Amino acid sequence: MAIKVTMPRLSDTMTEGTVATWLKKVGDKISEGDILAEIETDKATMEFESFNEGTLLHIGIPEGETAPVDSLLAIIGNEGEDISALLSGDAAPAAAAPAATEAKKEETAAPAPAAAKPAASLPAGVVVVTMPRLSDTMTEGTVATWLKKVGDAVAEGDILAEIETDKATMEFESFNEGTLLYIGIQEGNTAPVDSLLAIIGPAGTDISGIADNYVAGGSTQAAPAAEETKAAPAAETAAPVAQEAAADGGRIIASPLAKKIASDKGIQLNQVKGSGENGRIVKSDIENFTPAAAAPQAAAPAKAEAAPAPAPKPYVPAGQIATEEIKNSQMRKIIAKRLSESLFTAPHYNLVIEVTMDEAMKSRGIINSVPDTKVSFNDMVIKASALALKKHPKINSQWSADAITINYHVNIGVAVAVEDGLVVPVLPFTDGMSLSQIGASVRDLAGRAKSKKLLPSEMEGSTFTISNLGMFGITEFNSIINQPNSAILSVGAIVEKPVVKNGQIVVGNTMMLSLACDHRTIDGATGAQFLQTLKQYIENPVTMLA
Repeated sequence: MAIKVTMPRLSDTMTEGTVATWLKKVGDKISEGDILAEIETDKATMEFESFNEGTLLHIGIPEGETAPVDSLLAIIGNEGEDISALLSGDAAPAAAAPAATEAKKEETAAPAPAAAKPAASLPAGVVVVTMPRLSDTMTEGTVATWLKKVGDAVAEGDILAEIETDKATMEFESFNEGTLLYIGIQEGNTAPVDSLLAIIGPAGTDISGIADNYVAGGSTQAAPAAEETKAAPAAETAAPVAQEAAADGGRIIASPLAKKIASDKGIQLNQVKGSGENGRIVKSDIENFTPAAAAPQAAAPAKAEAAPAPAPKPYVPAGQIATEEIKNSQMRKIIAKRLSESLFTAPHYNLVIEVTMDEAMKSRGIINSVPDTKVSFNDMVIKASALALKKHPKINSQWSADAITINYHVNIGVAVAVEDGLVVPVLPFTDGMSLSQIGASVRDLAGRAKSKKLLPSEMEGSTFTISNLGMFGITEFNSIINQPNSAILSVGAIVEKPVVKNGQIVVGNTMMLSLACDHRTIDGATGAQFLQTLKQYIENPVTMLA
């Protein structure tokens, strides 16, 4: 089905864009992540990538022409598809474009119309910054961390805040310079795209009433402007509160980079004193941290424990009931929504098979003896699954109310646990990759997933998913299908145990595989045949070369 691609809003102040260069032409094949065009905004010229795949059927804005945000930019669909209905639906806006151009010319000679009064009422140099749309599916965002506070000087390119979308947590930089005069969305709060995020302008500018007027426009539900007078005392007390919370085992404020470095070095963040704003832990705090400083503090309890134990007394239950409420992150909300939809709409059933891993272990040892080569058992399972899907394409399918779509290309999603939940980066055309290519790609994607550097396009388009908990010692488990896939494979740990071979009890290594299937698309016998093929590939890795 053809998809309309509209002029994106690539900055918070962008109202129209100019197509500087088209990098694709009508008739070209488009894949997810391909750069369609270079678009010139009011700030810079930026590359615009496709979130869809198909054939470029129509270009709505030629090179060098300017159009408002949300204008028809292009149409992508199947080759030869009839798009006349989409084009006729855009005829009225297209016809209005010359009129808009004429109106724009008349504005230069005539007084500004009434609609322009709100913009004119802003004090000189004052800019309203709104919640940006940082991905194509983003409808609301959560302010994870403010890196500036009211009164701070802001330069173009400074990072204002870290904003959590439905895909990842991303840094949001300022396109303006001045002083941060007002914050409209506090840390941890969620608001729709285009809500009032902040106000930037010259220091000392009176912005009373601006937030209220913005609310009156119906764009957001921001806090009243009167609360701005309370912001200063709140900011003054923020640092002590943050330090007390950290001391009590509460939330510790740290940058994502500082968290990653601390995790890599095995440093506990509650032992580090932050030098950033409001006691925020930054990269330099982790790099300069010396664990020895914490040793004297740990010694005091040790002495107390060395004291002679008192005579035994009857145990009297005592203590304090303690709970903690953790606000759901945007990622956690999306995970809950999608997995609930999957479990309650797709009739799941599970098939379990035990696989002998002795030959796979020998083959892996030989492969990894090659210099600069590192292959894991999970990489071998991914490769074997890709080849088995080519032989059993019904497993590689999607359900819709009208038809079942069989995918003859294999894009395997690999579930990766991150701090806030779970993401599924995708290996496109997995069946054509070698074991070493799969291993390198998985390590790269997993590393960037944990540091929240994955692009939205790298988590789209999967046809089958694999989840592995073997590294945690889990021997067998069942997963929920990652829709629109029809199946997900759960991989357990390799276990050494007695097995029967040629009528003799010997020590062997086995692994449990569980396949969760959507019964609307996959019958039990079809799933069983897939597992038999997968078992053959894993137990005899040399057959993957056939």
